[in-house]
Amino acid sequence: MKADLFVQTNMSRGTRSGTTRTFRKMLAHWQLYLILLPPLLYVIVFHYIPMYGIQLAFKQFQATSGITGSPWVGLKHFEQFFSSPSSWRIIRNTIGISLYSIAAGFAFPILLAVALNEVRARFFKKTVQMITYAPYFISTVVLVGMLMQVLDPRVGVINQIITLFGGEPVNLMGKAEYFKSIYVWTTIWQGTGYSAVIYLAALAGVSRDLQEACVIDGASKLRRIWHVDLPSIRPTIVILLVLSFGSVMNVGFEMIFLMQNSLNLAASEIISTYVYKVGLINANFSFSTAIGLFNSVINLILLVSANYMARKFTDNSLW
Repeated sequence: MKADLFVQTNMSRGTRSGTTRTFRKMLAHWQLYLILLPPLLYVIVFHYIPMYGIQLAFKQFQATSGITGSPWVGLKHFEQFFSSPSSWRIIRNTIGISLYSIAAGFAFPILLAVALNEVRARFFKKTVQMITYAPYFISTVVLVGMLMQVLDPRVGVINQIITLFGGEPVNLMGKAEYFKSIYVWTTIWQGTGYSAVIYLAALAGVSRDLQEACVIDGASKLRRIWHVDLPSIRPTIVILLVLSFGSVMNVGFEMIFLMQNSLNLAASEIISTYVYKVGLINANFSFSTAIGLFNSVINLILLVSANYMARKFTDNSLW
């Protein structure tokens, strides 16, 4: 009994001394913790405090009663969404566009970064970087306006080329079957240069000793890229791929909403635009919260699953 009491006393003393040492270290480096404070407050205010409103998904919100006073309705809003004739089409569109974007566009930033990393002419390298990076700064509204002009059936460049070769003008924005491809390849054009910056930063950390050893051994540029550069940036590739799968359900709202019209709605209606129209415009906040919660849960499941698969097959993961 005395031995147990002695052990517990020593453990409590060790805990207190460890806490004291930690507190002293924090005081000694208080500037670093002060820098950490703004992003921490941002996360708390904009990510954790709003979680209080999740209960709206299970209530029938009444403005006069507030969130707490509104009556509980259970899973009514989820049932309402899944019983809708268009719900599965909307989910299929959301997942389809997102997976199409990942499959078609994930490799382009890697290829661009590797190609730029091999360029030795500094002026040419900076020029290509600027040209490929510039579209990222174009406003979504301006970008969609440009897209409408290019694809216009009468004066658009694409239809001018089609008619030049004897074809008939095509209303590309009015064809549902073309919508996914137009959206995906436009976003690839806009975002490839920006995404390549991350890989360029990773390539800057590749060991020069390995590169020189490969040169001495007579390896070609393609061999050096395949056996040195790509394996060196594999952790970055895996992490970004996992993050991409973690946001499968979060397809860009602004661009798709601006590109929508009554003719392509069958392929362009996604969860975020549906929630905006049905939930927010009609002030059905409980319904929109329920769909948003469903969206977040699916993203979480996909993120955890992708992270598990990455850790199992590549030994690289987010956690």
